Amino acid sequence: MEFTYHDVKADPAAMKRFLALSGGERRVPLVVDDQGRVSIGFGGS
Repeated sequence: MEFTYHDVKADPAAMKRFLALSGGERRVPLVVDDQGRVSIGFGGS
């Protein structure tokens, strides 16, 4: 499985994308699969 790590604390553009994908929630992990589906948190909500 390939993945890309983005440090949202160090990269303001990554934080902006993170918040857009998460609907403003600051929960991790945020995973976007190869089909564009977003999963937030360890429960995958």
